[in-house]
Amino acid sequence: MSELVLLGDEALALGAIDAGISSAYGYPGTPSSEIMEYLLNYTKKNDGIFASWCSNEKTAYEEALGTSIVGKRVLVTMKHVGLNVAADPFMNSALLDIRGGLVIAVADDPGMHSSQGEQDSRYFSAFARIMCFEPRNQQETYEMTREAFEVSEKFHIPVMIRIVTRLAHSRAVVNTSAARAQNELKKTDNTLGWMLLPALARRNWAALLEQQADFEKYTTESDYNPLSINKDFSEFGVITTGLGRNYYDEASTELTHKPSHLHISAYPVPAEKVRKLCGAVKRVVVIEEGCTFVEDYLRGYLKQSVEIAGKQDGALPITGELNPDNIRPALGLETRSGLNTDMELPGRPPQLCQGCPHADTYAALNEARTAFDESIVTSDIGCYSLGALPPHKAIETIICMGASIGTAKGAAEAGFGPAVAVIGDSTFLHSGISPLVDAISCGTPMTVIILDNGTVAMTGGQETILPSSRLHTLIEGIGIDPDHIRTITPLKKHHDENVEILKTEMKYQGISVIIALRECIETAKKHKTGGSK
Repeated sequence: MSELVLLGDEALALGAIDAGISSAYGYPGTPSSEIMEYLLNYTKKNDGIFASWCSNEKTAYEEALGTSIVGKRVLVTMKHVGLNVAADPFMNSALLDIRGGLVIAVADDPGMHSSQGEQDSRYFSAFARIMCFEPRNQQETYEMTREAFEVSEKFHIPVMIRIVTRLAHSRAVVNTSAARAQNELKKTDNTLGWMLLPALARRNWAALLEQQADFEKYTTESDYNPLSINKDFSEFGVITTGLGRNYYDEASTELTHKPSHLHISAYPVPAEKVRKLCGAVKRVVVIEEGCTFVEDYLRGYLKQSVEIAGKQDGALPITGELNPDNIRPALGLETRSGLNTDMELPGRPPQLCQGCPHADTYAALNEARTAFDESIVTSDIGCYSLGALPPHKAIETIICMGASIGTAKGAAEAGFGPAVAVIGDSTFLHSGISPLVDAISCGTPMTVIILDNGTVAMTGGQETILPSSRLHTLIEGIGIDPDHIRTITPLKKHHDENVEILKTEMKYQGISVIIALRECIETAKKHKTGGSK
């Protein structure tokens, strides 16, 4: 053990280093910036950890996911309003089968010292149904960060560390512990857990809901949520969270009687301990930094004068759609049974259209991959997501719009390769340019395949915001070597040529972009019959 004087931000960064991270990604924003600055300074003097600023919080989070899928531990940092930018991959990542520990460090800014809002990131953790730690001092920041990685891998979820300005930017002595070794580089063997096709996402959502009781059991038993009951004083009790504990400790020295006290630093809120405290007192004072998160939840934890029935107590289904039948029990009505039939309808899984150019691209990609002992292909949101299904089975992740490039980047920077990202032309223009800029800035060895069918095919064939003719110019303009911007025509007669191009670029130890250019079969039909796009 050693003693160091650290900012709260620095304690968090060192906790991540000693937890065995391999990578860290972030976007600067006060009061979180010093977390990544500490890590960047560390990497200048030490090998073994990759740390990088990113174009924005969304790309940072997606690159962190790429590190996690190949088994490595990773930290991603941002301020509270930055989490709004990262919300798409963040929310979806709660449904992924996280393997390498993934911790998101969010620095909130109560009082808006340098921010345009005072939002409380604990609502985001509850919204995503994941676990959150909220330390009250620098020592807990260090320790909780280390524990957060263990929790992430125990429950296969991302875990949030929420700190606030006063903690982030104040110093204290921190006792450190022996560092943990990094994880082995190993791609997940459960790629279905990383593809959020609707059928898979529904299954993963149901599994996450089933875990909620385990999360609460963990926080109920956690030493970070201590409860003390004073049976001799029942006038009021106190609930503190995070930094609120420090202010209460200072003020409590002037109290005549010591109230019953519950401190909460690990979420979800330990409801059993809340009820136990409230059962021993007439009034509860809630002291929490930020919004009224625990205060808002208290009414739901305590017995009410009027009974409340709904999803929390099982009167209504907690997942899926409501309908006239499944609300009947809550209204005291008898359930209605559906029509009994022994007829089994054949399954009709979605599939790419006959003649779709994506099928020829996937056939070439699958053959090119056989030249390598191992590889990873990350994909995106679009009709080409169907490449996850038979007969193609060509892609391994589907997370959110634009995530394919960031995820491949994170995997490559963790040491896994070749890493290939597959993205549609419209999705690339939607949110793929920023992570490509990140990859260019880092010189990441990876290959991006843009499936350019000239339309927004999945949503009805709307016109892509920029024509295909301008993609090459755009890609070259942001810094890709022109020798490694290749265009292929996905047709069977070009299959062997396309395979060789793919293999060449996948072997290249830099960043390359392959544009698979061929019009969508459906829009081509419209053009032949004189229809509009």
